Amino acid sequence: FSWQWIVKKKTIYRKYQRIFNKKHKNHKKYLWIKGEEGMKAKKYLWSIICVYMCYLTHGIQALILGQNNVNFAIQWGFDMSNPESAAYAAGLAAVSTAIAWTGFGKFISVWIGGEISDRVGRKKMMVGGAVLYIICFLGFLFTQNALIASVCGFLTGVATSGFWDAAGYPAVQEACPAAPGSALIGIKFFVSLSGMVYPLMVVQNASNGNWKMNVIIPLVMSFVCLALALIAPFVYDDQKKAAKGEANKDHNAIQDEINAAKAAMLQKPNKLVVFLIMFYAFLCMAIMYGAQQYTKAFGLSVCGLSEMQAAGMTSIYTVGSLCAVLFWAFMMGKLKWNPLKVILIDSICTAVALAAVLFIHQVAVIYIAITMLGFFAAGGALQTGLAVVQLFNPGPKGRNTGIYYTFMGAASYLIPVVAAQLTKASGEANAVYTLMIMLLVFAGLAILSSLYLVAQHKKIFGKSALSK
Repeated sequence: FSWQWIVKKKTIYRKYQRIFNKKHKNHKKYLWIKGEEGMKAKKYLWSIICVYMCYLTHGIQALILGQNNVNFAIQWGFDMSNPESAAYAAGLAAVSTAIAWTGFGKFISVWIGGEISDRVGRKKMMVGGAVLYIICFLGFLFTQNALIASVCGFLTGVATSGFWDAAGYPAVQEACPAAPGSALIGIKFFVSLSGMVYPLMVVQNASNGNWKMNVIIPLVMSFVCLALALIAPFVYDDQKKAAKGEANKDHNAIQDEINAAKAAMLQKPNKLVVFLIMFYAFLCMAIMYGAQQYTKAFGLSVCGLSEMQAAGMTSIYTVGSLCAVLFWAFMMGKLKWNPLKVILIDSICTAVALAAVLFIHQVAVIYIAITMLGFFAAGGALQTGLAVVQLFNPGPKGRNTGIYYTFMGAASYLIPVVAAQLTKASGEANAVYTLMIMLLVFAGLAILSSLYLVAQHKKIFGKSALSK
């Protein structure tokens, strides 16, 4: 009986083995896919470390002018002894102008950066961005001229969007194909990490009478970024020759994906829908950038907080954004929430948080509201909006990303310009209060836009965006 049982089992096994071999002629390949992806992640670990180090440095670059505004203004020759004087307002306006030029650099470089990265490779772009960062931080450290500082601000914008964003985002996905989403979350994590620590470091160094350490530290970090970029291997660069032969095949696969997405629509989105999904980048970035750059000034001049309490507002804002990255990654990745649903929730809660900051000047309430603002406005809302763009307007991802981030760049340029003009006209306290009201209006527009898109989603896809 036992021998008959064994022969029967072996016969069944061989039968199914023949079926499997027929369907999967290269089945041995499947057994090693996971191992190959793991080996790739190990081989290109230095490229992942390089990108994360660059964005840790970028997190400081995004805050350096706003957090050290008074000290920079003094270095550039403005009299900052009397906060009520016109000279003081002019100094703050000069800093805001330099911040605005950073946004302008992002605005004009985001379109072409991706195209150049695909042509010349990731390494050259990462190296170029690091070199520009070093030049700019040296400029911030030594220049006594506001115009030169603005030029440095412009170059940091180009370095960030035109070089690092264009090469860093795809580089980590290519180096970690088994979990590209997690690799991207790592970028947001390191930006948020530096945004959480740096404001407190600024206050500590300034109180010790050595505020220039706030510039020297990111300068040293930029040299580290350069060294890492020079030694790290990058997947795209190594596979560029091999990829040329597959170009037509890849193009056809991408076009098939776009056609399938369009075929799933019951009707074509109207022009207002296409505009609103792109315009959300402007609204989201305006709120996020304004809150990031001017919460400290708002706490000092409007809420009457101490220097450390006001710096703490920026750090708490960043903690909120850090928590949101992990939370929304779970909600959309595991629970499959529609990104439009996430945007609607983000917009409503952002408006509530801004209203609380504006009208309830109690330290505990302000801290809670700022945490909410970081969570809902800066916790991946901008990246979620890009997913909505691809949902309503399927097309080449590079083109959609370029248009979307151009709206983002417009906001990062406009907000500092408006802040500078308001500061010149009415002083810092009135300027930052007016700016926060403007951010609240933008949040209201984001809510209205999201509600309209939710209604259109039902018509276009035949189901509610809020159902899942």
